[in-house]
Amino acid sequence: MKLVITNKSIRWVLRGTQRLLFACAAVLLGYCAFVLLDAWIFQHREKQNLERLLQQENQAKKAHPQTATLTVALPPAIGPDGLIGRIEILRVGVSAVVVEGTTKSILRRAAGHIVGTALPGQRGNVGIAAHRDTFFRPLRNIQRDDVIVLTTLRGEYRYRVVSTKVVSPYDVAVLNSDGHEILTLVTCYPFYFVGAAPERFIVRAERIA
Repeated sequence: MKLVITNKSIRWVLRGTQRLLFACAAVLLGYCAFVLLDAWIFQHREKQNLERLLQQENQAKKAHPQTATLTVALPPAIGPDGLIGRIEILRVGVSAVVVEGTTKSILRRAAGHIVGTALPGQRGNVGIAAHRDTFFRPLRNIQRDDVIVLTTLRGEYRYRVVSTKVVSPYDVAVLNSDGHEILTLVTCYPFYFVGAAPERFIVRAERIA
């Protein structure tokens, strides 16, 4: 049996392939738009929740000033839906809501507090992770002595950057505690690597008294 390939059949195959590629591109663009919109809505909503909860906390302190000093001694609170607070690094343009956990769904929408590490205000190492292509992209420009501010339901905590380094993804020692109040930021590295990045970029900061 002789197979005959005509110009018409070639054009039909090329046209079908072109339509398939356009369809795939449209689906990918739609998904990217959905992810960005979902993250923006989540950030906007949780920032509003944080401001509302902070206002309630301040009103409670004003109404009962005799108990205000007791509130400071309490462990840091985790708000509704795992809300911890907001991280800001003004010089490089970082501003993101921080919630408990580092699952895929959480890191798609926010910065995540690494479970098992300290919470802001506690002695120990506060671990926070976020994606290199979203919330922690500006960390590529971070420098020693930059100030990191964590606003939580228990107050504002300020940290000064003391070092940065690149480590293996399996190097969990960066989250160890030395008894002081430390903040460790974790994101993938290199920042412009295509695909699953092979290393991790670590920012270490110490609490400003």
